[in-house]
Amino acid sequence: MNENVLNGIKNRILQMLLRNAPGATSLRVWLNRWRGVKIGKNCWIGHDALIETSHPHLVTICDNAAIGIRATIIAHFHEQKGVTIEDGATVGPGAIVMPNVIVGRESIITAGSVVTRNVPPRTMVQGNPAKPIAHVGVPMTQGISLKEWLKNLKPIR
Repeated sequence: MNENVLNGIKNRILQMLLRNAPGATSLRVWLNRWRGVKIGKNCWIGHDALIETSHPHLVTICDNAAIGIRATIIAHFHEQKGVTIEDGATVGPGAIVMPNVIVGRESIITAGSVVTRNVPPRTMVQGNPAKPIAHVGVPMTQGISLKEWLKNLKPIR
């Protein structure tokens, strides 16, 4: 068996384990790194998230990023393009990020959105296809209350 076949088998087995593995900040992150996903520090990967099954090395998740429950990141179709989730960005539950997309620093993708284009830094996007709906005034971090975070959202008109 050649190395590509063995790598494919390893990725599929790990992907099956990942879908229900515990440890959003530990085991899921570690297993995805083992698969080849480039993941920074202090990242969170939700239950049943699906991160590029065939070419995990095409995905970069930077520091302090969060991938929501049942979110999907697709980094390729026929061409190998890649996806980057920059520092502090959040991919909401059930959102889909398509190939050749950069999700900007401290941006928010709302639940169920489909991202087909780059998301500028500190921008909230929503819909299918995802469109900007607000500027993010302060990053969504553990040290900030929801009330303060919501107060600092600036709707895009």
